[in-house]
Amino acid sequence: MQPLLTNHESALMKTLVWDLPLRLFHWLLALTVTGALVTISLGGNWIEWHERFGIAVVGLLAFRLVWGVCGSTHSRFASFFPTPGRIKAYLGGRWQALGHNPVGALSVFALLGLMAFQAVTGLFSNDDVAFYGPLSRLVSSDTGSLLSGWHRSTEELIYALLTLHILAIVLYRLRGKNLVGPMIHGKAEVPANQVEQVNGGSWVALIIALVIAGAAIWFATGAWIPAPPPAPAVPAW
Repeated sequence: MQPLLTNHESALMKTLVWDLPLRLFHWLLALTVTGALVTISLGGNWIEWHERFGIAVVGLLAFRLVWGVCGSTHSRFASFFPTPGRIKAYLGGRWQALGHNPVGALSVFALLGLMAFQAVTGLFSNDDVAFYGPLSRLVSSDTGSLLSGWHRSTEELIYALLTLHILAIVLYRLRGKNLVGPMIHGKAEVPANQVEQVNGGSWVALIIALVIAGAAIWFATGAWIPAPPPAPAVPAW
């Protein structure tokens, strides 16, 4: 198969951008966040599934934090952190690199930060009636109520950021750039002079990230918290 040529006679080549662990994280996070939003809308007994999805989000975000340090090249936060210089270069049309562009990186960090905030506050939330988050026993009633309010009030921000995320994907698609495909198969087609060597993301790093993610899930379930003492028996007389 002969490589295509651009107007600048530079051969286009397919190169790996997103490694498999990152792609799996992306789609699992989309699934769990969607599940959390749907189940909270349904209410009733679905709140138990909302909690499960929230705990899963905690594990996924813990994995992403580790993978953002020891994952492959374009998975690392340092490779796409939106510094002022990178943003200026992008807005001035001088930015050329694989992975997230600086403006897209702002969206990535905003989404990850907001989802982390939602997940953590949800662990301590309660409705003072039937639902108590798995870690709600660690805080006072007033603190739990405060965190519950923050958890509910920032839900609309998630909808707003997800909408912007989807609109950006559609806009890039209309401009001839497919962002979804590379997040499925991991590869992007770029000029040969922009191909970069992908490093990192070893099996050891993956195992470490998975172990930490598992530990985060275990911590979020509250299984380590001692059970409260039984209520004193009421005399029969």
